[in-house]
Amino acid sequence: MSLFGIQELYDLEPTQRYEAIFSALDLEKIVAVVSKKSWRGAPVELNYPAMVCSLIARLVERIPTIKDLLKRLKNDLLFRVNCGFLISDDVLSEASYSRMIQKLSVSDVFDQENDAMILQALTEGFITDDHVAIDASHFEARDQAPAKEEKPKPEPKKRGRKTKAEQAVFDQLKKETKLNQTLFEKEVAAQLDATYEELRSEIPIEPQWGVKKNSEGKNAYWFGYKAHLAVGTKSQYIFQSLMSSGSLHDSKAAIPLLKGIEKLGLPIQVGCMDAGYDVPAIYQQLFRMNAQSVIAYNKRREQEVPGFNEHFAPTCVKEHAYRYDSFDPRWKTIKFTRPKECADCPLAQDSLCQKTFKFRIESDLRRYTAPARGSTKWKALFAERTAVERVNAYLKEFFQFNNVRHRHGKKAKLHLSLITFLFNASKLAAERINRLLQDKMANQQPA
Repeated sequence: MSLFGIQELYDLEPTQRYEAIFSALDLEKIVAVVSKKSWRGAPVELNYPAMVCSLIARLVERIPTIKDLLKRLKNDLLFRVNCGFLISDDVLSEASYSRMIQKLSVSDVFDQENDAMILQALTEGFITDDHVAIDASHFEARDQAPAKEEKPKPEPKKRGRKTKAEQAVFDQLKKETKLNQTLFEKEVAAQLDATYEELRSEIPIEPQWGVKKNSEGKNAYWFGYKAHLAVGTKSQYIFQSLMSSGSLHDSKAAIPLLKGIEKLGLPIQVGCMDAGYDVPAIYQQLFRMNAQSVIAYNKRREQEVPGFNEHFAPTCVKEHAYRYDSFDPRWKTIKFTRPKECADCPLAQDSLCQKTFKFRIESDLRRYTAPARGSTKWKALFAERTAVERVNAYLKEFFQFNNVRHRHGKKAKLHLSLITFLFNASKLAAERINRLLQDKMANQQPA
């Protein structure tokens, strides 16, 4: 039973809250990125550990800008001490924070520390779930959208077939364009054999125009980025996060997230995603990880398969759907049994009515999933996908997810990394306090 959560953590007194959150952080590697690398040159008298803590405290206290943070540090002595500053420390400037943020933005130190925090939570027993939910959420950029360029009118196409020389030039240009494409410009299947490091290094992070259908079915446009999250459905820890341009399709970030989870060694058995991720390569990646796919089916001009219903369950002569029975992990087959209507059907003993059906899921990973599509168990697993939507709502409401105060993609990526790092640190701090309360209650109970 959970007695203490993030909301209760943020209701504590400021000193207790900061002590709990900062105790879950390991600032040594983060400070090493921004600290001076050589003893030569002018001495640096900045308190970098306190500056990093103040960046985190800014998100906790929902302070919108660095200017407001400096004002708070100047006027609130208790807040200054809680961040780790000494009374004798000099008054900081916006330029000092700007230089520190610039150094942090070219490093992946927060992502590395977030991975270490996930492993720490796994070691302490706070992460016990083996189901992961993946989804994307957009946020706008600080940069102003570029003015739309007026494209010159194209020359009218020459009617008729191309000559052999023109066709050869056209084929050569097409081939060169295809060779020069990045991993994220190619089909999703090209990511299967790429390494995790290659995928993270090539993902586009500069702001672009994005479009998505809202709840009313209308297109909503924004200029900025997308945050792609992989969240544990039970613990709601953010296992992996990626930031991309707003124009990148959601499905192109799923395989990098799954490869990151695989690199951490988390024992994932089920991947839950919406219809935007219904791409064969994503099923293949989950299959390689020995995990099951629970992804909504996205019908793409596909004709109905005779003898099967909309969930690809076989049907009898009277078109009653067979019931999902079980999954055999040894042979990787799913089994269907006769529907209930066959009990009183005169055709039950006929050779046209088969008793059971078995399908190997490798024959079509999209159609044959374990558990089978449309089954009660499949629906229960798909409902767990709301965990990632809940985390997205937490980040937007409590962690300034939409408040990007930096220009350009690298600093916006740092903003997302800092938020996910703080969210996991807050969860870890709350889980530790919750365990202490549970142990205290257990000791108070009479034997």
